[in-house]
Amino acid sequence: QLQLVESGGGLVQPGASLRLSCAASGRTSRPYSVGWFRQAPGKEREFVAAISYDSWTTNYADSVKGRFTVSRNNANNMVYLQMNSLKPDDTAVYYCAVGSYTSVSARTYRYWGQGTQVTVSS
Repeated sequence: QLQLVESGGGLVQPGASLRLSCAASGRTSRPYSVGWFRQAPGKEREFVAAISYDSWTTNYADSVKGRFTVSRNNANNMVYLQMNSLKPDDTAVYYCAVGSYTSVSARTYRYWGQGTQVTVSS
């Protein structure tokens, strides 16, 4: 079983950058992919980005392509989401999750963190 803890959220102005971190602990029997999702108030959880275990495969939502970058360091069990040119529409609670594939569907991810709040406002 894996435990995930997100960090790095905060309040920033439009155009600013943030880097979210996802720390994984525990054991898993197979290499895993990690996805980032977000949920804004009154909206459904939506896919943001995902990365395969070997980092060869990444996947991004159209709304964040060119602004967000997902990366990972398997040596210390960390996954990152670099967010640049942030917009008010990026305001949400951001979650990392572990699954077998770089899927856009939340149902394919088995383990989830508690989330970190990102607020983009002037």
